[in-house]
Amino acid sequence: MINPTTPGPAPDGRPFGPQHTPYEALGGDETTRRIVDAFYDHMDADPAFATIRALHDESLVAARDKLYMFLSGWLGGPPLYTERFGHPRLRGRHAPFPIGEVERDQWLACMAKALDDVGIDGAVRAFLDERFRHVADFMRNR
Repeated sequence: MINPTTPGPAPDGRPFGPQHTPYEALGGDETTRRIVDAFYDHMDADPAFATIRALHDESLVAARDKLYMFLSGWLGGPPLYTERFGHPRLRGRHAPFPIGEVERDQWLACMAKALDDVGIDGAVRAFLDERFRHVADFMRNR
């Protein structure tokens, strides 16, 4: 079984072109930050994401920074999150928050909008959609 919290190679081994990691295929740091900003902009502004928005602090600054740092390493770039906070322990860190199908689906829809906004498509988009779906489902605790 593939660890749902680590992107690693796609199960079918599909490449991202000449790049070796999703991080490189996306365009690195700048694109990762743009995805995170678009994700939280949608969460903050779109009533369709009110349930997951309510799980966050009023200010999203810390959440933006943590997701950016996590995605950097998770996508194969610099391991910013682990360098600062240690192992992500995603389920443990999210355990205090009620995460069911509604929250999972809102998170995935919000991320899909962010990826659309940034123009992520092709093989890397298919890979990310699949991996995000696994991670989001793994986070469910109810």
